[in-house]
Amino acid sequence: MADAATPETLARTLTEHADVVRSAWLEAAAHELHGRTSRGELEREQGEILDALLDGLRSGGVSLSDAAFDQLRGILADVSSARARLGFTPRETAIGVFALKEGLYRLATATDAGTDVTPLLRLVDQLGLFTFETFAAAREAIIAEQSEQLLELSTPVVKLWEGIVAVPLVGTLDSARTQVVMEKLLNTLVDTGSEHAIIDITGVPAVDTQVAQHLLKTVVAARLMGAECTISGIRPQIAQTIVALGIEFGDIRTRASLADALVDALRAGRDSRRTGLPA
Repeated sequence: MADAATPETLARTLTEHADVVRSAWLEAAAHELHGRTSRGELEREQGEILDALLDGLRSGGVSLSDAAFDQLRGILADVSSARARLGFTPRETAIGVFALKEGLYRLATATDAGTDVTPLLRLVDQLGLFTFETFAAAREAIIAEQSEQLLELSTPVVKLWEGIVAVPLVGTLDSARTQVVMEKLLNTLVDTGSEHAIIDITGVPAVDTQVAQHLLKTVVAARLMGAECTISGIRPQIAQTIVALGIEFGDIRTRASLADALVDALRAGRDSRRTGLPA
């Protein structure tokens, strides 16, 4: 009759047949991940996972959510995050854990293994699901990080002249991007001591009420920093849309092109130097 499948019994059985389990597990994973990771790296990861699994079982762990498996969950999370950053697919990440079943099947057929390994198979299912979940979370975090980096790259602040900076916008302007534009512009105004800022919307495909509100907020923020702001790139189609929507830019300077806005800012700067007053 098979021994009672207590965590301690399972740990003892796994320890006694560790070589059999490791060998079958490694072969199955190496076959599935051929060309994606080295055999040595797989062997190292599997060794850490198996050691943590054994420690958890010896501590009486039954479910992966038990405190006894804290270390194991940490290792799985690290492996999943590393795989996500290396561009592994969800299947490739999970298969490295699910391949442990091959070792357990080999263990179940061993003539001297008198223990039911069904609880271990259920535990491996939990390991695989946890790995998949942490992989998905890590990939979402990477995507968010990359999106933020793209936002930074897509909103450069350029110094055109002494005291004049410009933000050439390309693409759709939404709330998230407006926040990035505002922060970068304000920081640049402080760093350079510029008195004029030009927001060029030549590359913005369309201007609606929401986009106009975003632009107005940025202009107001720049003015609070003591800088005068000009919106350039007002094409005929955009001008017609602004009028049709009843959007009011108030006393904000607008120009048809970036060149016109630069000339205007240079003229204002020259006049301010003559009078000794801010532009």
